[in-house]
Amino acid sequence: MAIKKEIMDEKAIQRALTRISHEIIEKNKGVENVVLLGIKTRGVPLAYRIANKIQEVENINVPVDILDITFYRDDLEKRSSQPIVHNKLAVNIQGKTIVLVDDVIFTGRTCRAALDAVMDAGRPEYIQLAVLIDRGHRELPLRPDFVGKNVPTSKKEIVHVLLQEHDGEDCVVLEKSL
Repeated sequence: MAIKKEIMDEKAIQRALTRISHEIIEKNKGVENVVLLGIKTRGVPLAYRIANKIQEVENINVPVDILDITFYRDDLEKRSSQPIVHNKLAVNIQGKTIVLVDDVIFTGRTCRAALDAVMDAGRPEYIQLAVLIDRGHRELPLRPDFVGKNVPTSKKEIVHVLLQEHDGEDCVVLEKSL
């Protein structure tokens, strides 16, 4: 049996994304050189939402692309031959400030895989990380630049980010096993 507790509702998510958008603008002194890369799956709609909020504030369309890290993960079973991966991005990232966008950061392994994927796709000037939820328990020395909400958790708890685009609703739920 599990106990579920909503820790962010739709309005809280909107406020967090608005704040992250403003922080991205401020940290980069504008967004003329910024590209948002949404980490597949739930990082993608979050990246588009951030781009829309930046558009409202700065009247600039920030390029958004999808970063698929599937073959960069270190938890895939070892294979006799590694697949050849060409992470084709529609946006040129050479010399740009990349903001990786994801829903939750936990151990940092997804972020590490995303960094590998970005470096295979080009040579950006800077790479930053924006996450909706930081739940702690890092296994790698990585930390996000922009955080919607810090949620201290135990390793047994699970954070579920539900987004309209994938789940039909916007909320963040913390699940505890009994």
